[in-house]
Amino acid sequence: MKESHNPQRGIHRRDMIKGTAAAGLALTAGAQIPTLTAAAAPKGDNPITKENAKPGTRDWLLTNTYIDPDTWWRSPRIEGYCSETSVRAGDTLKVMVSTNPVSEFSLEIFRTGYYGGTGGRSMKKFESIQGKPQADPEIGENRLRECKWKPSVEFEIPDDWVSGVYLGKLTAKKVEGVYQSRLTAKKDGLQSYVIFIVRDNRPCDLLFQCSDMTWSAYNSWPDDRWSIYHADKFILNNAGRKKWLTGPTGWVSFDRPYANFCQEHLVKNPKSVGSGEFLLWESPLSYWMEQQGYDVSYLSNLDTHKDGPGLQRAKGFISVGHDEYWTRKMYANAIAARDAGVNLAFLSGNSVCWEAPLLPSAQGQLHRIIRRGGLFFGERFGRRGAPDGALLMGGRHAGIGGGDLVCAKPKHWLYEGTDMKEGDAVKGLVGWEWHGHPARDLPGHEILATGTAVDGKKRPNSAYAATIYNGPKDNVVFNAGSIWYSQGLSSPPGHVLPANRHARPQGPDPRVQRMTSNLLERFIR
Repeated sequence: MKESHNPQRGIHRRDMIKGTAAAGLALTAGAQIPTLTAAAAPKGDNPITKENAKPGTRDWLLTNTYIDPDTWWRSPRIEGYCSETSVRAGDTLKVMVSTNPVSEFSLEIFRTGYYGGTGGRSMKKFESIQGKPQADPEIGENRLRECKWKPSVEFEIPDDWVSGVYLGKLTAKKVEGVYQSRLTAKKDGLQSYVIFIVRDNRPCDLLFQCSDMTWSAYNSWPDDRWSIYHADKFILNNAGRKKWLTGPTGWVSFDRPYANFCQEHLVKNPKSVGSGEFLLWESPLSYWMEQQGYDVSYLSNLDTHKDGPGLQRAKGFISVGHDEYWTRKMYANAIAARDAGVNLAFLSGNSVCWEAPLLPSAQGQLHRIIRRGGLFFGERFGRRGAPDGALLMGGRHAGIGGGDLVCAKPKHWLYEGTDMKEGDAVKGLVGWEWHGHPARDLPGHEILATGTAVDGKKRPNSAYAATIYNGPKDNVVFNAGSIWYSQGLSSPPGHVLPANRHARPQGPDPRVQRMTSNLLERFIR
């Protein structure tokens, strides 16, 4: 295989917080929400501003994808996975790839970020790799599908790779002499992603935790039966539809490709195949934070599990998107960080909901299999000594559906500069799962936003609540309580807004941007 480096031209810009907040002051009912436009100097001299000053490119975007209709979710022409969820400089990463039919392929690795609005930077490229089909795994104990593919590429993470979320773009070459079936006809150059996180150990202002345990739980590869939720396709409910299981049933492995997102009623984006749920729920926050020049470092759920003291190198820790599956050790490590003075933000929904013990792979690699345990709902349901997600976040999972985020305390510092009044709403920002059940006995606990979310039949489902409370060392814990919160911050290249019968986020909103900047500035002061 041939290796090359292919930087692209681009210009870094940071949008002015004050300018976007001022735009929010002019909003009236029914007015179109403006996106970020004003440019300003970077926030400070940190690795993120230096990295985003380098040339960016939109070549990281997939342009030619194919989702097999027989399996619903996968991209069998070319697909792969990584040997680790996160790596540091000096670590060796293995990338396992299957091509069916046999063909050569290329792998180009991009760091995602702002990069002048392009969304990514080319870091490394491998050309002319010989691919071949690799076997689908047998069904193992507890319905486990665990690939044992041979690596196609191995490389050492360079010292100068800045912490971030990295996408590997796989592109299959033209297949010569193969019968042109519906799969190959006009489908040369098919593409998919692999995804991994580069982490570091440096002191930083903010930690961005990706929700990759939840990505894996919802991953339905190799077909529509193998997420942690799916029953066998022949098991139907009373209405004749396939069941989704919610008890301690199947096991899932990180050793398999990420299929297309299995809940297409929320968002259809086949050009995100292989990226887990990062491009759906998390990239708008990452893109916006790097645009603003925040000093941010990235980690996975597994890093929160393995390295509790590492959380305390930051001023603030951020849970992002759909962060449903946690281990008890993650919970204990987040509590310890809070008690040590780290600020916490749950810009996420359905978070810290299911306990998910981690198991080793068949080859003995630690933390490669997830199973579902009990709920983080305290001692309800007879679980003695069970931790309560509300005592960490300030509230807990309350429902499925959607609605508006409604301002409840406009004089709180979170709303400074937004001109929001009590009862003003950010339309469609709550969904598709949200938090309620506020833990009112926490120190300084306040409900900052509320609302009534509705289910698919427009019936009131439960009361939504965004909350804040005080930590012990002049720190705070903020709970936005919505999977869709980041949709109000930016719309990166290739991003598709979610929408369903419950609610429809409206995209970037200067009020949400200002609220978030107020929060993060409070964290890093």
